[in-house]
Amino acid sequence: MTYSDRLLFLVIGVGMTLTACGGDTPAAAGELPPAEARAGVAEATPAFPRTVLETGTEYQPIKVVQLAELENPWALAFLPDGGYLVTERGGRLLRVDDEGGLTAISGVPEVAVRNQGGLLDVVLHPDFENNSWVYLTYSLGDRSETTTALARGRLDGSALLDVEVLFEQDRRSEPGRHYGSRLAWMEDGTLLMSIGDRGSEPPRAQDPMDHAGTLLRLTEDGGVPADNPFADGRNALPEIYSTGHRNIQGLVVLPGSGAIWATEHGPRGGDELNLVRPGENYGWPRAGKGRDYRTEEMYGEARSVEGLVDPVYEFLPTLAPSGLAVVSSDRFPRWQGNLLAGGLRPERIARLVIENDDVVHEESLLLQAIGRIRDVREGPDGHIYVLTDEGEGGLYRIEPN
Repeated sequence: MTYSDRLLFLVIGVGMTLTACGGDTPAAAGELPPAEARAGVAEATPAFPRTVLETGTEYQPIKVVQLAELENPWALAFLPDGGYLVTERGGRLLRVDDEGGLTAISGVPEVAVRNQGGLLDVVLHPDFENNSWVYLTYSLGDRSETTTALARGRLDGSALLDVEVLFEQDRRSEPGRHYGSRLAWMEDGTLLMSIGDRGSEPPRAQDPMDHAGTLLRLTEDGGVPADNPFADGRNALPEIYSTGHRNIQGLVVLPGSGAIWATEHGPRGGDELNLVRPGENYGWPRAGKGRDYRTEEMYGEARSVEGLVDPVYEFLPTLAPSGLAVVSSDRFPRWQGNLLAGGLRPERIARLVIENDDVVHEESLLLQAIGRIRDVREGPDGHIYVLTDEGEGGLYRIEPN
C-alpha cells in the first residue's frame, strides 16, 4: 500500500474498539535483516509529496508534512545545527537532513536484532554542542540471551567515536520482548532509562534486585546518583528509581516542574499513564488492568492493591503506547501543557489534557492516517515530530494550519 493510499482516510475521535494491547508483540514487530546488511545509505531527496495531510479539529487545525522515508524507525533526536538523528530497529543510526536525505552513522554498537529487540532510543547530551555525546539504548547479546544496554559515543561528522557501554541490565534472558529503553534527561543532569519486564515467566518486575520492569536513574557516565532512592543497594538495586513497570516506552520530564510522566504497555488492555515518583512501586504484575493473552483472565491480585501506586489514567480503547511529548511551544496555543502519547496498534496519537495531575480530556489525532506511531517529540522549532514504525515508515512534522 502506498503512502497516498494510506492517507485517504482520517477518523477523528476515539471510535475503534481494539482488544489487544500487543502493538509491540513479536508477531507485530517481525524480524529485520542484520544491521551490517543494511548499513549503506545513499544521500538522496525522496520522491514523495511534502505535505501529506491537512486535518485537525475545532481545537487545532494541523498540517502533516512527511520529511523522510525510513525502515522501522524507533527514536528521534534533534541536532543543534539542523537535521535529525533517527534510530532504526534494524541497527542503523541515520542523520536525516531537511530534504529527507539519509546518511548512515558508523560506529554504532552491534545490536541483537530480533522481534522487539534492536537499536532503540537516542538522546543527545544536554551539553552536546560542547561534548558531542550521543546516547543509545539497544538489545545486547545473541540469539539465546539478550539484555537492555546503554552506550554513548561522540558524533563526528558521519561517525560515532569513543563508543563505550555505560550500563547493562543485570540479567540476560530470552530475546525478543519488552526492552523498555526510553531515555529522558532530568533537569539536574541525571538520565532516566526504562527497562521492560522482558516478558519473562514468572514476572520479574516485583523483584527489587532485578532491573527488569523498572525505571532507572543514572549519572551521565552510567553511574548511580548519590540521592537515588535505593542508592545504598540494601533494599533494591541502586540504579532503580521506581519499580513495578511492565514496559515503559513513553517518557517525558516536564520543564520547570520536573514531573516525570510515563506511558507503558499493558497486556490485553491495561495500557497506563503514570506520574512517576522516586521509590514507588507501580504494581505490575500484582496489580493490573489487563487480561492474560491466553486465558483472558485478569492479571494480578486485583486492579488496585494497597501500597502500590495506581496509574493516573488507563487508555481505553487500547493505545499500545510508545513515544510521549509535552507541548510547550506557542505554535499550538490550545495544546500548551498537553501530553501527546503515541499509539502503535490503533495508529493514533492521544492528546491528553492534564489538570492537577489528572487527565480531564482525551482526543485522538491522526487515527489510522499515517501508521503505527512509535515516537512523538516536540522540536526546538516548536513543531511536533512523529515517527511511524513500519517497514515503509517515516518521519513526519505536524504544523499548525
